Amino acid sequence: MFTGIVEGTGEVVGVDVTEEGRRLRIRHEFDAVEHGQSISVSGVCLTVETYGDDWFSVFLASETVEKTYLGTVEAGDPVNLERAMPADGRFDGHIVQGHVDGVATVEAVERVGDDWWFEFALPPDLGRYVVSKGSIALDGISLTIADLDDDAGTVAVAIIPTTYDLTTLSAKEPGDPVHVEVDVVAKYVERLVGEGDE
Repeated sequence: MFTGIVEGTGEVVGVDVTEEGRRLRIRHEFDAVEHGQSISVSGVCLTVETYGDDWFSVFLASETVEKTYLGTVEAGDPVNLERAMPADGRFDGHIVQGHVDGVATVEAVERVGDDWWFEFALPPDLGRYVVSKGSIALDGISLTIADLDDDAGTVAVAIIPTTYDLTTLSAKEPGDPVHVEVDVVAKYVERLVGEGDE
């Protein structure tokens, strides 16, 4: 499990496409990583296969390629990184599983004083899971929804300078993709309420 508090960015330094699938080699600045460790890569929970002093590699299953944009990243692209939360760690964000629900698109970016205002177009089937002032994970970043337009199918978030500087949001422009993971609590509520009506 993750919290959506991104630890920093890494860089894709290698892409290997074989009959088995797609592997990414990612440079990082962690003290260390381990084989089998779960790491959120721009919001996608992936498992460390091999590693060196400042890099690790991960395998992308076919479902990961289909549901995320990691199938299109290339060497030189930045990615957000977060290691799984330890059992005795602080819970500063919200429950983020690293199970991406879809890919949204950056609609607008506007600087407002020292902050930034980002607007995203959500996939149509995800709008029902978001509420104003609720939590959402975008590229693995735990964010609070500042504005919601159900008719347009968009959500907006206010980004503080720290988040802007520490994540890949600083490189995003209108038209760029972002991974979306809605609050898992909303999906459980939908399931429970639906079963209660049957």
